[in-house]
Amino acid sequence: MKVRVLGSAAGGGFPQWNCNCDNCRGVRAGTIRARARTQSSIAVSSDGKSWVLFNASPDILQQIREFPALQPGDKLRTTGIAAIVLIDAQVDHTTGLFMLREHNRPLQLWCTEPVFQDLTTANPVLKVLGHFAGVQRHALPLSEGGFSIPGIEGLHFEARSLSSKAPPYSPHRDDPQPGDNIGMTITDRRSGASLFYAPGLGAIEPGVREAMMAAQCVLVDGTCWTDDELVRLGVSHKRARDIGHLPQSGAGGMIEQLNALPARTRRVLIHINNTNPILNEDGPEHRELARHRIEVSYDGMEIEL
Repeated sequence: MKVRVLGSAAGGGFPQWNCNCDNCRGVRAGTIRARARTQSSIAVSSDGKSWVLFNASPDILQQIREFPALQPGDKLRTTGIAAIVLIDAQVDHTTGLFMLREHNRPLQLWCTEPVFQDLTTANPVLKVLGHFAGVQRHALPLSEGGFSIPGIEGLHFEARSLSSKAPPYSPHRDDPQPGDNIGMTITDRRSGASLFYAPGLGAIEPGVREAMMAAQCVLVDGTCWTDDELVRLGVSHKRARDIGHLPQSGAGGMIEQLNALPARTRRVLIHINNTNPILNEDGPEHRELARHRIEVSYDGMEIEL
């Protein structure tokens, strides 16, 4: 199984267009050692030719330009993207669908029922796309046993509902529904190796812990370093947990959770907010992660399982 991190930042990317925090100011000025990042998305393939796109960020065109495997092949209008899976209905994970509207056939889209409802009513992205290439929506099951995606025969997918948050525009933002947010176990049928992917993770419940324990690699929520990060910096009145993200530090935080995984497990953070000090590769927080064998993903990172 081949995994390409197309984008590794949280909403707004890094540096964020209107932000002058230490990180954003430092990366613009070149005074800190940090990499610019686009908004989070990954692509997964069993053969390196046909790819499943997980989320379609607003930066999808840049991400495609930087990854030849997704670019046109030997036909007039073609792509290496065989299917799209939506983890949630967040703006930074779905508006890239508009950029794919010129396709010559409907986009093959997999999403849960709550995500489908949000994207056809509260934020009718899918209705708008109906005036262009359109989408062929496939219901994404949350039941045990998982599912397969045609054209991606070497991989098996199993989704789990997560404790997190629906988008701010969703009518059930404060009334969570199973399937608002999912984590995905992707298993290579030949090797048996698996990846657990969850860019939005507010709490690690028993089923999620089980999936993480079984995976050879976990690619999980790295939004904030502390729970009060956004409040302390004055950019929000909400804490990380309030918006559905488990911080890395502190009791019960992501570092503690990842330390409980088997020693063989590769641990990688994704969906990193522009305010998170782990983006500074010379900073103490980045070194703290390294001591715990936790990696910080970056655009263009490749993982093979």
